[in-house]
Formats: sequence, structure tokens, C-alpha cells
Amino acid sequence: KLLVLLRDGRKLLGLLRSFDQFANVVLEGACERVIVGDLYCDIPLGLYVIRGENVVLIGELDLEKEELPSRMNPVSEAEIKRAQKAEREATDLKGSMRKRMEFLDF
Repeated sequence: KLLVLLRDGRKLLGLLRSFDQFANVVLEGACERVIVGDLYCDIPLGLYVIRGENVVLIGELDLEKEELPSRMNPVSEAEIKRAQKAEREATDLKGSMRKRMEFLDF
């Protein structure tokens, strides 16, 4: 079982079925793990082919160890999407406030 971190920040989990010298990877039973604060959701993707140029990191997961800390709470896909949107809006607001402060020379 692998965890694959992609260039766009997504995290994919799945069973390694194939790979090549370019780091192209085929995962079976793949899912995207979305984490926002203490919430997480595994979105099923099925059989998934990852182009090697998008891979940042590949790591093997120990099947006998717990994958996530106990403080993490599983939620539905709809809930995690709402949490992602709220987090993105908060980040955008913070960035716009910083620009205003720079304009005022603070």
C-alpha cells in the first residue's frame, strides 16, 4: 500500500500494481485523502494511473500501524468540500488583508 504525494498537493492512497523508470504509477483501489484541520475524507477513485512528472513523493504504508492520529475525524465528501472552501476563503481573505497593509506601509 502506497501514499503518493502529487505536485498539486493531493495525496493518493492505493495498492501498487505497476511502475516504470519515469515514476509512472498504477494504483488499484486508489482514493484521494483530503485533510482539512482535524477532518478527513477518503474519496474513492478506483484504478488510477499517475504520470511520473506529477509525483513528488512515494511512500509505503505499514498495514499494521494506524494511518491517522486518533484526533482525526472522518466526514462525508460534501462536508470536506465545504471545509476546503471555507479554508480557501479564509486564506484568500488573509492574503488580501496583507496586501492592504503593505499598501498602507505597515
